[in-house]
Amino acid sequence: MRIYTHPEYLNHQVMDGHPERPERLSHLMKHLSQIGLTQDFEVVQPQPVPTSRILAAHSQSHVDFLRGSIPQEGIVPLDPDTWMSPASFSAAELAAGAVFSGMDTVLNGAQQRVFCAVRPPGHHAERDSAMGFCLLNSVAIAAIAALDHADVERVAILDFDVHHGNGTVDVCRDHPQILVCSSFQSPYYPNRLDDLVQPNIVNTPLGAGSDGKVFRAALERDWLPALEAHQPDIVFVSAGFDAHVNDPLADLQLVEDDYRWVTQFIVSIANQYAQGRVVSTLEGGYDLDALARSVTAHLEALA
Repeated sequence: MRIYTHPEYLNHQVMDGHPERPERLSHLMKHLSQIGLTQDFEVVQPQPVPTSRILAAHSQSHVDFLRGSIPQEGIVPLDPDTWMSPASFSAAELAAGAVFSGMDTVLNGAQQRVFCAVRPPGHHAERDSAMGFCLLNSVAIAAIAALDHADVERVAILDFDVHHGNGTVDVCRDHPQILVCSSFQSPYYPNRLDDLVQPNIVNTPLGAGSDGKVFRAALERDWLPALEAHQPDIVFVSAGFDAHVNDPLADLQLVEDDYRWVTQFIVSIANQYAQGRVVSTLEGGYDLDALARSVTAHLEALA
């Protein structure tokens, strides 16, 4: 298995006290090195995603806005949650580049499964707007690009972040070949597009306090029949670990074993329909130790 990451991700700076801080990634990679996973797996630096691929998912005006918002120094807010520093746009291009490269690697047969240890995250970025810590929607960009491959007719994006993947729903809603399944605490941020009803969108709201038993039953009830009907040729994962019981931002009660279970669930679907092909990318997760342990469980199950 291969892990995509890049040192430029640490140069995306945010305000002091912001939960989506560089330490998320530095702590995670240090942990993976200490337990030997970065020795077991190939670690690769991606190239930036081609601009043409960004523009298949985002509007030109959105890209122009982001480029025009890059500060010469310091940090500037795009909204109360989302900040840009001089390196932020290049980090976002490289985050999308990791998922795009992972997709290409998996579809070309060089790897069966990959994990993208990236920041900033992407699943809140809508076609025309940055929000929720996210600038570019990395997983949506790669999913749309995957449809250009000769052996891909259908794609699935599975999002188990504690926050609804509104951006992914927004970008992919008009692509019936892309099934988007998102589980999330509700009511909760971002409170957008989480009630959209159409065949390729599966929203799975979970009440505050829901534990792993509730989470597992909901995915088997909602996601499994949708995936069996869709039969994806490749599976993308928006892997957010902020539904962990120790995470400071929300109120779900998942533990590492739940992340191991959902990853095994995803791998089983991929083995059945998609030749085992899974491209997973990091979204949320803000308690450093819980994030490190949860990603470890995710990677062990992916591998």
